[in-house]
Amino acid sequence: MASIILASASPRRSELLEQIGVAFSVQPAHIDETPRSSEMPGDYVERLAREKALAVAADHPGRLILGSDTSVILDNAILGKPASEHEARTMLARLSGTTHQVMTAIALAHDGRCESRLVTTEVRFRSLSAAEISSYVATGEPMDKAGSYGIQGLGGIFVQELKGSYSAVVGLPLQETAVLLANAGCPVWKHWSSSRESQS
Repeated sequence: MASIILASASPRRSELLEQIGVAFSVQPAHIDETPRSSEMPGDYVERLAREKALAVAADHPGRLILGSDTSVILDNAILGKPASEHEARTMLARLSGTTHQVMTAIALAHDGRCESRLVTTEVRFRSLSAAEISSYVATGEPMDKAGSYGIQGLGGIFVQELKGSYSAVVGLPLQETAVLLANAGCPVWKHWSSSRESQS
């Protein structure tokens, strides 16, 4: 497989790439993540994924660079990572008993080109009590998560229903990532080891 770089420090994205058998290195991108005036949430998320991929690609010609971004959207407002425990509690109270969207974009930059996909998943929370919100925030898990929760962690107990891609909610849409890599000439399945190889 061609040399792949993940332009993200997220351990969750690394775990998902490893899950589908992708060999890669990590180099986080450092970009301005401020939304533009009147920018729609989907446009914002896809732009950040592309900018992350292109920022790292500028220093690594010939490499395949994956950039990704995730935002939680409630009533067309972007809920990013909480800046404080108070903000995390406020976000979770807003999400309680409602349906929100998780938008995740994946972008692949290579040889001056950048192709991207945007995935939207509907997530419904059950009603949360103030006590469990406070207890969850006290664990620290919400503090580096868009929307103040991690579906793959303790926050998974809040999810009543999900329509769409679970892996996209975690941070990396696997099906779309595999398509982008295949389009770039690197189908992930060609690099899976067979059980016969591992026994030889």
